[in-house]
Amino acid sequence: MAWQVFRLTCKRDIRYKFSIPRYSSIFSAYLSRYLSSIQENEHGPLKASAGDKITGKVCFSTLSYDLGQYSKFTNCLAIRSSRAREDLGACESSSLVQAYWDRASISKGWVRPRKAHAAVSSPITKSRVFSSLGRSTSHHLERAQDLPTLEHEGKETVEADILETQDGRILYLGMTSSELLYTLLNLQLVAYEPLVDLSIKLLKSPLMRFTVYRRPLLGILKKTAYSHFCAGEDVAEASGTLKRMSELGLKSILDYSLEDAIDNISCDNNLKGFLQTVHQAREMSKQLVSFSCVKITALCPLPLLERISSLLRWQHMHPDFKLLWQEDVLPIFTDESPMYHVKSPPDPLTNQEEQHLTLAKDRLWKLCRACDEAGLPLLIDAEYSSVQPAIDYYTYLAALEFNRNGFPLVYGTVQAYLKDSLPRLSLAAIEAGKRQINFGVKLVRGAYITRESALAASLGAESPVHSNIKKTHDCYDTCAAFMMQNAINGRGAVVLATHNIDSGRAAAFKAQTLGLSKGNPRLQFAQLKGMADTLSLALVHAGFQVSKYLPFGPVGHVLPYLIRRAEENRGLLGNSLTDRSCIRNELKRRAHWQV
Repeated sequence: MAWQVFRLTCKRDIRYKFSIPRYSSIFSAYLSRYLSSIQENEHGPLKASAGDKITGKVCFSTLSYDLGQYSKFTNCLAIRSSRAREDLGACESSSLVQAYWDRASISKGWVRPRKAHAAVSSPITKSRVFSSLGRSTSHHLERAQDLPTLEHEGKETVEADILETQDGRILYLGMTSSELLYTLLNLQLVAYEPLVDLSIKLLKSPLMRFTVYRRPLLGILKKTAYSHFCAGEDVAEASGTLKRMSELGLKSILDYSLEDAIDNISCDNNLKGFLQTVHQAREMSKQLVSFSCVKITALCPLPLLERISSLLRWQHMHPDFKLLWQEDVLPIFTDESPMYHVKSPPDPLTNQEEQHLTLAKDRLWKLCRACDEAGLPLLIDAEYSSVQPAIDYYTYLAALEFNRNGFPLVYGTVQAYLKDSLPRLSLAAIEAGKRQINFGVKLVRGAYITRESALAASLGAESPVHSNIKKTHDCYDTCAAFMMQNAINGRGAVVLATHNIDSGRAAAFKAQTLGLSKGNPRLQFAQLKGMADTLSLALVHAGFQVSKYLPFGPVGHVLPYLIRRAEENRGLLGNSLTDRSCIRNELKRRAHWQV
């Protein structure tokens, strides 16, 4: 069969070879009319020359797409028209060639005409938007007008999608096929709940005390879940993971994985581990590590935190109840905060308990000073509601001491699945502004739903958690918008820790709307290692600062952390369909073009 080859040559010496069957009179006539209608453009004349045989390929710079017969060509173009235009854009093609693809795609009905955008020219998409604050959620909000006015709940808007979450060719450009295959395998394993349940039972089994049982099981764990979710057994081993993250444009948050402490001896040992991590991170490039992180439950005995929380709750309900050890901090409670944890006046702290309270504060101060010297902001994790008031107390004490410079050093954590999260966040942020304090927050959805609901039910109280996931999403997005508004005004900073693509997309669009520059350190994103890689890489390609939480430590040492993460994030582990689908499609694409 005879074939005809058109070569379109731009002035920039970028060549695109289109192989077209001679018998396709419709397509040939269309292309001829288009070529004859264009003489010159800003890049110079467009020339067409005839060839002798088909090559069966369309070449965009170094990219080659095997289109085969003309019927396959039209089908492929209809499906991948937007991708083809992206290839041309990536090659810095002339506006003439771009216009050709736009006109061809629109005339055939393959894509919609693109509307002009003042800020972006990316594809448009319909996504969830922030819900409005129809009224102040607490009478404490003296400056409710400072809260962002957003779209009404239930409405949808058409907004620019600046995140390329579907094109694996772009997202996974820096990852090898073996890395993608390994990631896909692990995601498939943790998405199978019966296997996760069985693994948790085996790892919590009394047989783990015996070496003959423990050693092979930990060996399997290290090759699968541990290597997928953790960075290594020590900082030296983790540094290799940090460098690999940096190659992908990601920064890292070194998470020295420790569980709750029960006495001061374990707290002192934990502090040594945290300080060692900060000192070793200090020796690394600032391009590798973005934050340090700590659990207050590892620096203060858990029973003491529960006692402090109960006393703070009772004092909030009865303002005449005085706590002699209490220092002035930012507001911890609002009228919406749950108070069912305490039914009667708690006993005051003993002298020994007050000494332990001071010791815990001293540990936190040592860690904050070390982070300050290293130029490494500190993220303080949130916990369950029975101890969270005490954690907020310590967090706000540290913020008042160390957050008086240009950027916050200490970041607290707000869990958006709690009904009182928005009023509590706004109340503390407004008070921090009055005191000239830079208010730093890490925003998460939360991971203790089952525990919180069970505790409330056992006490005959309403659950403190939102009744459905949509309300949690709306609360998260509204809190994110509120903190981004504070960031643009120079009054705060936020780390959006989310694995939800819709929230990431909405936050990126909101940041662009506010004019919050993508390189501004007051807005950063974070995800756990091994989770939501599609979102992480999409945000990086969009220009935002993104970090990955990297737990590290010996396998046996990190084992309680892995079990807790598996139990807390059981639904999240299985909700990796987007990642798995994107990786699977990219592996298929690579296999196809290699053939």
